[in-house]
Amino acid sequence: MIIPYLTALTTYFSYGLLFAFGQLRDFFRKSLDWWSASTLQDLLQQMNTAHLVLKKCTPSTCSTRVDGGTTKLHAELEECVSNFVGKPASIVFGMGYVTNSAILPVLIGKGGLIISDSLNHNSIVNGARGSGAPVQVFQHNTPSHLENVLREQIADGQPRTHRPWKKIIVVVEGIYCMEGELCKLPEIVSICKKYKAFVYLDEAHSIGAVGQSGRGVCELLGVDTADVDIMMGTFTKSFGSCGGYIAGSKELIEYLKYTCPAHLYATSISAPAAQQIISSIKVVLGEDGSSRGAQKLARIRENSNLFRSELQKMGFEVAVVRVAFPATPLLLAHARICISASRSREDLLKALEVMSTIGDMVGVKYFPAEPNKQQAEVGQVKVD
Repeated sequence: MIIPYLTALTTYFSYGLLFAFGQLRDFFRKSLDWWSASTLQDLLQQMNTAHLVLKKCTPSTCSTRVDGGTTKLHAELEECVSNFVGKPASIVFGMGYVTNSAILPVLIGKGGLIISDSLNHNSIVNGARGSGAPVQVFQHNTPSHLENVLREQIADGQPRTHRPWKKIIVVVEGIYCMEGELCKLPEIVSICKKYKAFVYLDEAHSIGAVGQSGRGVCELLGVDTADVDIMMGTFTKSFGSCGGYIAGSKELIEYLKYTCPAHLYATSISAPAAQQIISSIKVVLGEDGSSRGAQKLARIRENSNLFRSELQKMGFEVAVVRVAFPATPLLLAHARICISASRSREDLLKALEVMSTIGDMVGVKYFPAEPNKQQAEVGQVKVD
């Protein structure tokens, strides 16, 4: 009879010890967090903000924007986005992929023409197909070929009838995700203005990451946002949330609000996700009272330049564009590397060392690196 009681007592005693040590551990952890660096304090503040949002709003709106799915946060987010990208108005959606695939069929249809870069994202390809408009493809990031296509299509007009096109939209990306290459936006905008074509710019991989204040390729390349008719972007990369946006004239945004199926029939972006985007934009612009945004923008530029230059020294081909079916040659694949501002220089150098070893083993380098020279140069790379 004593053994069951002894077992129960020892079990409860063990649980008590675990509970006591757990409380002690959490006490020291919370103390360290309280006295930690400002970045952790900012993180705790954002968590508190998220909790406050959840108290005011539900995790999901459970409704479309036109029913009960529009809150004050959605209006604030759209105003924040339009100010950030430099356009009069904007509209947000709950999914980045749908932003492209659902918007293009609303913007253009039969009687119009879409001219698309050969390496545009699949969401653009599907959106163009769903529009019912003829699609012409120009060589990747080649303004001269774009001009040739425009001239030929304007001269020929619509198929069979040869009537003038009702509308021509040129669709490009700010940074091409599979190539890591900047769009030649100034030249493309100039050509589109010459032939009176509309410019549709997808900044899914550039907004919040390039430009002096993170406003994308227009800021980086000195292009006036007034010359870009439709600006698209996503919140899943630089802003750590979900969804996408379209920014343009007030007339365009009002038209989309009454005609776009993704706005009329899809559940709106959740309130916590909207608050996350607003907070992220404020961090990027420095409106949170800190310099974290500027520091991260500088860090991601440094990391990208360092990684690119070191790969080239090792003998790898970096961001060389190839126009082939479907996006790369049949016997040649891409290795896609995503650079983060959170990585240190030591992290990047370690990754470069591993990639160099693997590159030598599988023979994918275009020329062999000189080990001694390479080792001497590691740690001495200057980033502009």
